[in-house]
Amino acid sequence: MAVESRIAAVTGANKGIGLAIVRNLALEYPKSPLKSGPLLIYLTARSPERGSEAVKTLNQDEQLKKAKVLKQDGGDVEVSYHELDISKKEEIHKFRDFLKKEHPQGIDFVINNAGIAMEGFDSNVVKTTLQTNYYGTLEATRELLPLIRNGGRMVNVSSMAGKLNKYSDEIRQSFLQASKKDVPAVTAIMEQFNSSVEAGKENDAGFPSAAYAVSKAGETAFTKAIAMEEAKRDRGVLVNACCPGYVNTDMTKGRGSKTVDAGARTPVMLALQDIGGRTGEFWQSEQIIEW
Repeated sequence: MAVESRIAAVTGANKGIGLAIVRNLALEYPKSPLKSGPLLIYLTARSPERGSEAVKTLNQDEQLKKAKVLKQDGGDVEVSYHELDISKKEEIHKFRDFLKKEHPQGIDFVINNAGIAMEGFDSNVVKTTLQTNYYGTLEATRELLPLIRNGGRMVNVSSMAGKLNKYSDEIRQSFLQASKKDVPAVTAIMEQFNSSVEAGKENDAGFPSAAYAVSKAGETAFTKAIAMEEAKRDRGVLVNACCPGYVNTDMTKGRGSKTVDAGARTPVMLALQDIGGRTGEFWQSEQIIEW
């Protein structure tokens, strides 16, 4: 495949915000300052059935047909399904190896959207949530970032739930310092949370009893740490975290106030638009916000 082609990957993309991100990448790419030749988007999801169904849905999407952006309608964009469960290291490595083999010249945009929000709170919920939202996203970031070509983008879809206003001053400071230091410092906070939950003492330790919120605080923190590391490589690769907002999806039990397309706006902007070289930031509603 010629260098002029662009390659994107979106994780957790068979429904909700992930699917809307793929659709909006297709719609926005023709107008993007980063447009260069055709765009191939890998829509990834755990289930081959649901993933293939999602591709079919997009191929028949009225908005995409009207805009004539897909290859089948004479456009430049193609969407292809690839299996990926980010809670499993070996699947991330398989996907990485596949991309390396298929696209030896590199890829351009990665949007890590996959994540889970479980009911209830106990040490099992915490372990499972951290395994996907923190460790899984971290592994995907670490393994896919080196494949991104100079000037490419890495976007991690985090959450306002991960803002630092729910913690003791001490934990808040730990997060802020760790995000400016390195990933192991952030992981140490996740381990501290995990062990304090096992002991039934997470509130005494300065954490909220909220697995999803803490996993997302960790995701924002490691994204900042990795952006700092990446900036030293001087490749012009921008690494940012963002919150899509309170979107009406399965994850919010249909209680969200934003549409999935509105939720996709910031992650898509961070992938495709001119953001003035900003990296290591936390964004919402197309703006940098305080974490």
